Amino acid sequence: MSTTTYSVSGMTCAHCVASVTEEIGELRGVRSVVVDLPTGAVTIDSDDALDDAAVEAAVEEAGYRLVHT
Repeated sequence: MSTTTYSVSGMTCAHCVASVTEEIGELRGVRSVVVDLPTGAVTIDSDDALDDAAVEAAVEEAGYRLVHT
């Protein structure tokens, strides 16, 4: 089991949260997605470590942007 937290920008409402949760939730091995709207933190529990590019693509598909630190 792996837990990873990403930062996503552009989310402003519950619909944003639902879109990001849905897209990331479709990635292989993802067990849960928890979005903290005020901070933009997205915590993902998965069977194995996720490919960052796949997560970024899912976030972009939802219409938002992964913040790189």
